[in-house]
Amino acid sequence: MTRGSIWIAAAALVFAAPAFSADHSYQVTGPVVDSTATSITVQKGKENWQIAKDAGTKVTGDPKKGDKVTVYYTMTATEIEAKPAPAAKKK
Repeated sequence: MTRGSIWIAAAALVFAAPAFSADHSYQVTGPVVDSTATSITVQKGKENWQIAKDAGTKVTGDPKKGDKVTVYYTMTATEIEAKPAPAAKKK
């Protein structure tokens, strides 16, 4: 490997690192079932998906019941509680 290719590889890793640490993003598209100040419920197939929203949620337009919307969202853990696995039974 030449010095130039080492620098290119190092730069690629530095600039790619934030992409690997970001939350995965998802989307759901369907008609609005309900919309409040704190959530929007979208029908996907036979299921209703309720997704939380807050003051930082970017909303384009004024989604009303029956309007078709696409909601982009991420899933982030807010709390994790671990419990030890049960001990294996002795034979």
